[in-house]
Amino acid sequence: MSNRDSAVLADPPRDIAFGNDDFERIRRLIRERAGISLNDSKRQMAYSRLSRRVRATGTGSFAAYLDRLERDGGDEWQEFINALTTNLTSFFREQHHFPVLLEFARNHLKTTGKPPRLWCSAASTGEEPYSIAMTLDEAGCGNARMVASDIDTNVLAQAARGVYKAESAQSLDPARLKRYFMRGTSTNSGLVRVRPEMRRMIEFRQVNLLDATWNLGDAFDVIFCRNVMIYFDKPTQHSILEKFARVLRPGGLLFAGHSENFSDFHGPFVLRGKTVYERR
Repeated sequence: MSNRDSAVLADPPRDIAFGNDDFERIRRLIRERAGISLNDSKRQMAYSRLSRRVRATGTGSFAAYLDRLERDGGDEWQEFINALTTNLTSFFREQHHFPVLLEFARNHLKTTGKPPRLWCSAASTGEEPYSIAMTLDEAGCGNARMVASDIDTNVLAQAARGVYKAESAQSLDPARLKRYFMRGTSTNSGLVRVRPEMRRMIEFRQVNLLDATWNLGDAFDVIFCRNVMIYFDKPTQHSILEKFARVLRPGGLLFAGHSENFSDFHGPFVLRGKTVYERR
């Protein structure tokens, strides 16, 4: 191997020492707290994101930062979790799910006389729950109520504001953009905001899927948990699916992400479409 090849494969320069013991400790703590399994490819990501917390807390090293975290905990645990969670989302991502939701919502309204109750369990910065809310409105369920949760408090605050750069909404159908968003003017030029009636449909709450109980009220008719389970190992996935089954009514739907497959879970879910599961 040439010196040039060795340079390409070497770790990038770091101003704070970061050893294997530090990374293994981070992996253990984030798995215990949030269920997230970090593989070796996430080493640089962990350094980049948590080195900011090392600097912000003035602890000077990863070892000292993690010592303080385990000793004192407090609000820093949430900062630790926020730093290591990944938030990749967009409006109407995985488009094939929304016609299924539209039909389900219409049928539910027709047969029960009321809109379905929903939980978006990985709300991120809000594009997913607002996409769900728009679909419910188009199904005639504008009075529906939804819980939208995430473990990351920073993204939840963004979601609750419902303000986005205009280019992030450009993929929306023009009629939807006009119906459900307000364009910013003056100092808010280049921004759009979700209309208040859409925001009123959603209750944003911080929820850790690893918690023993979620205390979310009545059972749900629909749960969205997309592109979250990929960060958990199989035992954790199965544990969460069992808990989903307990809070989802029979006949209700669970929407999963495009790279998630629960065929090895021999529980009360039956595949009803592309990454759509029905609660038996």
